[in-house]
Amino acid sequence: MDNAIEKSLSFIIFILIGIFLKGKFAKNNQKDGLKALILNLALPATIFIALLKIKIDNNLLLLPFFTLFFNGILFLLAPLLLSYVGVTKKSSFRSILLLLPSLAPGLSCFPFIIEFLGDSYLAKAAMADLGNKFFVLFILYLIAMQWHNRSQSVQKESMKEKMTSLFKTLILEPVNLFIFAALILLYLGISIDNLPTILYKILNRLSFIMTPVVLIFIGLALKLNRKSFFQILSLLMLRAAISFFLVLLVILIFNLSVQKEILFILVFSLSSCSFWPFAHISTISSKESAIAKPKRTFDTSVALSVLALSLPISVIMILTVLTSGETFTEVTTLLITSILLFIGGSILPFMNFLRKHVPLYKKEQKVIVASNTDLN
Repeated sequence: MDNAIEKSLSFIIFILIGIFLKGKFAKNNQKDGLKALILNLALPATIFIALLKIKIDNNLLLLPFFTLFFNGILFLLAPLLLSYVGVTKKSSFRSILLLLPSLAPGLSCFPFIIEFLGDSYLAKAAMADLGNKFFVLFILYLIAMQWHNRSQSVQKESMKEKMTSLFKTLILEPVNLFIFAALILLYLGISIDNLPTILYKILNRLSFIMTPVVLIFIGLALKLNRKSFFQILSLLMLRAAISFFLVLLVILIFNLSVQKEILFILVFSLSSCSFWPFAHISTISSKESAIAKPKRTFDTSVALSVLALSLPISVIMILTVLTSGETFTEVTTLLITSILLFIGGSILPFMNFLRKHVPLYKKEQKVIVASNTDLN
């Protein structure tokens, strides 16, 4: 059996183990504990080792800016996607708009990057994520607060303390601390070979648990909400279509030919939506607890549904890309996939168009509804 297929099957088995263990992790704090283990120990250790194995260059330092640019493009295009799919409720519109341009590579693509592409690409992914972290922590928070002030007609609050707190979060987050520490060591000429043996063994053993624990967590976190399911699915497919098309443009503009580079850019761009925008939404919703739900700035239930569906879809797409070998490094394949995803994401808008504008379709729907009523 092909090595890539074997890896994918083993990953799927770990995800299934997570699904079967859902009953043992029924409480949210149990799942949060597992996520804390991943984000505070396993992932930082893995990234630290990966960074110390590479040689630092200017291209590595440019990666955060490219990611920030990608986040910005998604944010600008997201309102068009929401209108296209038919999201009209203001609180839902704002909630999804805040989530769509964010990325969560730590849980959705880092484990697969290290397994399929190697340490050097995990190091690149960690550097690229710094730009994304700045976007989701600072820029999206400022946008969320602006929407809150505007929708509730309140005077602008002093955000100095909150921004200071977010800056501390960015700096003191374990993953980022390990990235900064690794970059300083590399600058001083210290590589993985110069680390004390005991320190290397501790970090290496911590890194071993990352992939299986992340996959089990994905299985535990898998939760599909029927409410707005097809609408959110359409949006995520359209988001993925944009990612495929943007990667295609990057290949053409920069004349990329290294297959691993193309796969790295593609799977990183297919990362699931981040939890941080939801944290901003929750913070603002707590301020508006005395306000009636229809008048609130955000809809937390819709935001949770997006997060719940985004992670499994991203994992499926990333595994498909990496398992397919060189298939998704071809410009033609990327274009066809982008078009197919756009068509898939357009099914719901097309159905909505038929309901509104085609009389015959309206009659057929009424007959179906009447038939279902008779059956009941």
